[in-house]
This record gives sequence, C-alpha cells and structure tokens, in this order.
Amino acid sequence: MVTVFYLDTSALVKHYVDEAGSTWVKNLIALKSAVFIVSQLLVVEMISAFNRRLREGSVTTDDYTRMVSAFDSDLQTRFQIIRFEHSIVTQARTLLEQHPLRAYDAVHLASAVVMHRTLVEADQPGLTFLCADDRLLDAAKAEGLMVNNPNRMK
Repeated sequence: MVTVFYLDTSALVKHYVDEAGSTWVKNLIALKSAVFIVSQLLVVEMISAFNRRLREGSVTTDDYTRMVSAFDSDLQTRFQIIRFEHSIVTQARTLLEQHPLRAYDAVHLASAVVMHRTLVEADQPGLTFLCADDRLLDAAKAEGLMVNNPNRMK
C-alpha cells in the first residue's frame, strides 16, 4: 500500500534548508513507497523562500543554486503537482469562510482536501497533510485530514 502525503511550503522547505524538522522530512521523502503531492502554488512559494534566505545571508549563492536545482529535479521526478483549478478555488473560498486562514494557506488546504476526497472516492486511503503551521494544521484536522508537523517529529 502506498502512503500519500501532501506537503505545504513550510514542510517541504525543510528538505532543502536545514532547520527544525529537516532530518525527518528528508527521511520521509527518501521513502520510495510514498507519494508526495504539492500545489502548483508551492513552486512560487519555494523560490520565494530560497530567495529570502539568500537575501538574509543564511545561504550562499552556491547553496541557493544547489537548492533550486534539487527542487527543480524533484518537481520532475518526486512530486505530483496539483494544478490551481476551479475546484481548488471553490474549496479555498469555503475554507476561508470556515477557518482563520491566510489566502495561500487556504489554497494548500483546499488542494489537499480535494485530493483527499479523490483518493477516498477511489477506495484508497486518504492523505496525510504535512505542515509546520499549527493554525493550518488545526484547520486540516477540522476538515478530517490526518496531519503531522515536521517540527514535532524526531
């Protein structure tokens, strides 16, 4: 049986930048038996996160180049990308009316909820939502998703 994970930006950045939870995320992504789903929106957010670290000086230009290269490769080979479509927009609007979320967080959660429903309707186990934001995790739990916070995993 394949385990499916949805990663938001706060979780996935740990695969490329060493911070709390990085070892756990790296070990998880190394699992060949798992599927990792990300939103199309995440592409922009990840490049923004890498650039912020470059501007702040916490990574070098060489580090930045390696991170972007590794991320681009993983997008092609390791991650399944959910496109930002009408069903996601509709679900995000609903989530914003039900939970105290930021707009991009609502898009991530909507992507996960729509994919989770798709899996369950196909008689497959649902997905686990990975995120390092407690408010977003609370909303994901309220929507019936299993969750993990990489910052709390050993």
